[in-house]
Amino acid sequence: MKPRITRRGLIRFAGAAGGLGALAGSPGLAGGAAAQPAASAPAAEGIEPITTKRRGVGFHGYDPGRAFPGFTLFAPSAETNKTVFLIDLKGSVVHTWDMPYPPGSYGYLTDRGTLFYNGKIPNSTHIGRSAFQGGAVLEMDWKGRILWELKRPDHHHDGIRLSNGNVLLLCSMPLPDAVVPMVRGGRSGTEYDNGKMNGDYLVEMTTEGNVVWEWRAWEHLDPITDTITAVQDNRDEWTHGNGISEMPDGNILLSFRNISTVVMIDRRTGEIYWKLGAPPLSGQHAPYMLPNGHLLLFDNGPHRLDETLPFSRVLEIDPASKDIVWKFQERRTYNFFSARISNAQRLPNGNTLVNEGLFGRFFEVTAEGDVVWEYVNPYFGGPPKMESNQVFRVYRYNADQIARAQAAT
Repeated sequence: MKPRITRRGLIRFAGAAGGLGALAGSPGLAGGAAAQPAASAPAAEGIEPITTKRRGVGFHGYDPGRAFPGFTLFAPSAETNKTVFLIDLKGSVVHTWDMPYPPGSYGYLTDRGTLFYNGKIPNSTHIGRSAFQGGAVLEMDWKGRILWELKRPDHHHDGIRLSNGNVLLLCSMPLPDAVVPMVRGGRSGTEYDNGKMNGDYLVEMTTEGNVVWEWRAWEHLDPITDTITAVQDNRDEWTHGNGISEMPDGNILLSFRNISTVVMIDRRTGEIYWKLGAPPLSGQHAPYMLPNGHLLLFDNGPHRLDETLPFSRVLEIDPASKDIVWKFQERRTYNFFSARISNAQRLPNGNTLVNEGLFGRFFEVTAEGDVVWEYVNPYFGGPPKMESNQVFRVYRYNADQIARAQAAT
């Protein structure tokens, strides 16, 4: 039986030999390497003011016998950043992509190996001034060549490449005037522009920009029963969609943060045929379907209806029964918490990669909850003494997937 590795014990593995050392140093990967960030020096007045920097950033350690061998992709969320990073298991940068826009909010590798990227182009609209504004999606090859690009001013949070080759964008627009007073929840008087409230809609487009399908949340949800979960939340938005994914049958999985709800949408009829809300969910992000037919998601937990304290957890849910069949949370629940953003990815060896997004902390856990890899994003941006290293989503890829990415055009 292998000894359980604690977080504190992780650092003992920092110098251990890893299975990716030779690959990470190969010419094909090292050619795109970027210089590692310098260690943070103490502030002139004494103690480093940024809490995350004081606690230590970069590679924290791993268990080479239990961590899934591969490369981790992430894009720091700061608007001063336009770089997507790929690191190996020891935290060394093996490749970067220089993007034309800051992340709005992340990128991922497609099945054929290209980088699909959601970029941020601010504008003067309500959604265009938000922290989660998108505005552009594009596909880029390993060498940084843009293969195609689409711009849409009301796009936010998420966009994906569908299996049919089209693009699905999460967008937002003002709700019809008649719907706004019907929406329940949130702080009264926090609408924008004298009573306006935004709602989410989906747009499917070809890569040439032709719209082929639309879906509007307010035509399928009930503003009276699908309430804004937290009484503290603003009423400038109703649903606040934050994640879309395509299921194996071609139907759509969509997450709404403000109403703590995940839905399945029939692509042919547009009808919602499955729904899960609060409790157990609370401000969740990034749901997707596993090969076993279950859902995996990051349950943020800022305002739980069934718990006293806020805390985060990762949930695996059986859609048939709506039961939680697996979860990761800290024994002291408040030690793991990201009120916004974040995601989780089930790895081929059964482990789960977790992104505690607001703190830029990525870690891998076994099915039993043992931490076997940890890294904290060292790339900060923002105003002095208020810098952030937050990351919207993180993904791990194996060596074969990276080789495919190197060859994709």
